[in-house]
Amino acid sequence: MATDTLNPKSMLPLYHQLFELLHDKINTGTWKPGDMIPPESELINQYKISRITIRKVLDLLVREGLIVRERGRGTHVAHTRLEHVMTRIVSFTDDMRQRGFEAGTKVLFAGLLPAPEGIARQLGIREGAELARIDRLRLADGEPMCVEQSYIVHSLMPGILNHDFAARSLREVKLAEYGIRWSRARQTIQAILAPPELSHLLSIKTNAALLHIERVSFSQNDIPVEFLRVFYRADRYILYNDLSGGSG
Repeated sequence: MATDTLNPKSMLPLYHQLFELLHDKINTGTWKPGDMIPPESELINQYKISRITIRKVLDLLVREGLIVRERGRGTHVAHTRLEHVMTRIVSFTDDMRQRGFEAGTKVLFAGLLPAPEGIARQLGIREGAELARIDRLRLADGEPMCVEQSYIVHSLMPGILNHDFAARSLREVKLAEYGIRWSRARQTIQAILAPPELSHLLSIKTNAALLHIERVSFSQNDIPVEFLRVFYRADRYILYNDLSGGSG
């Protein structure tokens, strides 16, 4: 809308006019991600409409994913949710660079451990075989986005833990030092509630929604090399892929 006022003589209902007006404030950056929305009383006085209308508009903006209500904190503009493509294997670092964000990494854990039964089965190795585990907190412009837990068959990438993965991409090291590139992957996705340790790392509330991916990645020789667990902030990620039409 051209002005910051409502037109009671318009054929458009007042709630629709206000929705478009506030929608524009968010889309044009007048209200930026993280900005607090004025309280209901202020909106009522400014636009001369009822509390019922204000709440209806705010409910619509919440459903659109444009604003977020937090008990005790108020209502603020939502951060943009990043679409994560599901049709190709893209590293976090490359993904963030393509979007114009500065990718960052904090290594939370790096060490050797015996393969648990479930992960060993996924990787086609014997239980107890040596794995290199690397846990990383991934950031975009300094904001926590996801936690990755990588389990790598150590016999295929000996000495992998000697590298600094806060400074180098794991995918880069795999290719440059070991000549391994991903040819395909198999993965599952589910929604979970964030336990306290993950919520602390990701700067979200305990029991907030997470997107949990488990992925087995195969080398160009079709050998399973890595079992990966990723925990994405659901308020910042949308997973998508293109589907072709079937017959019948």
